[in-house]
Amino acid sequence: MRAPGDDVRGNVAKALVVCLDGMSGVLLAGPAVRAVAARADHVAMVCGPRGAPAAALLPHVDEVLVWEAPWEGTRPPSVDEADVEGLLGRMRDAAYDVALVVTSFEQSPLPIALLLRMAHVPRIGADSVDHAGSLIDVHHRRLPGRHDAEAALDTAAALGFSPRTGDDGRLRVLPAPDTTGLTGNGPYVVVHPGATTPARAWDTGHAAETVALLADAGHRVVVTGGPEETALTRRVSGGTAIDLGGRTDLRTLTGVLRTADVVVTGGTGPAHLAAATGTPVVSVGLHDVPEERRSPYGVPAVVLGDQDASGGDAARPGPDEAPPDDVVRAVQKLLKEST
Repeated sequence: MRAPGDDVRGNVAKALVVCLDGMSGVLLAGPAVRAVAARADHVAMVCGPRGAPAAALLPHVDEVLVWEAPWEGTRPPSVDEADVEGLLGRMRDAAYDVALVVTSFEQSPLPIALLLRMAHVPRIGADSVDHAGSLIDVHHRRLPGRHDAEAALDTAAALGFSPRTGDDGRLRVLPAPDTTGLTGNGPYVVVHPGATTPARAWDTGHAAETVALLADAGHRVVVTGGPEETALTRRVSGGTAIDLGGRTDLRTLTGVLRTADVVVTGGTGPAHLAAATGTPVVSVGLHDVPEERRSPYGVPAVVLGDQDASGGDAARPGPDEAPPDDVVRAVQKLLKEST
């Protein structure tokens, strides 16, 4: 736990924020990054390859160090493949004054804390339930049920970094580009059917039915997805929706999401990206993380699906828990609330 006098005093020249999670975790770390930037002249982030594109979209991130940890992800590299010495060399050369480690509730900060200590970072703060020995200087423990975005802010505060006056603590990204050329003029609903985690994937047939029902209800629909999801978005779009599958990078996607009325998705990354643009979210599918910890943060949202999936079959699809009719009703509810 934090002890009196454990926080950072005064401004620091170079701060490091470590978040080895994917896009979701990096976006949720954004408010904590801004808090660190309020008192640091230079803020760098260490992120895995899945989270690095999101880190580049966060305000006040001056540098992104991409490193794939051998303990993160579904197919982590071996220790040799991870080039630990290369990371240590980069961090030693940069001579950071302080490091904030941001993790989700089920992750341990201790492996990266050891590397930070080996890189001679003099001050390290992290959220951990484990005994950390000499690895962590400010050992914060999150409050029960705390959302990951709030827990990261709490840990930053324990280390001595508080948000700037007027910062509401919501998710944010850099200003989005104008994407009218892709979406056309007029209001629309985004449907993003893909998800990097199979347990959160939305059934293709149900997604396509949802698009058809939204169109029947008078909504213009835009379907989004990555380059590897073009077959999926083509099927889900049918002959009804605008298919942007493979036509947007992450920054362009922020523009598409920002001007949408509502975003419907089974993936946590797109849900948090939509929240970072201020757009209401309908989150569908199977949720293997409790809602209060990783629900779309700071925007109106409806979360559909099994909220207690941890004890069940994590491979079973979530669409049975989010029928298309329910999704359409959720979209209409959020639209009504926003008028």
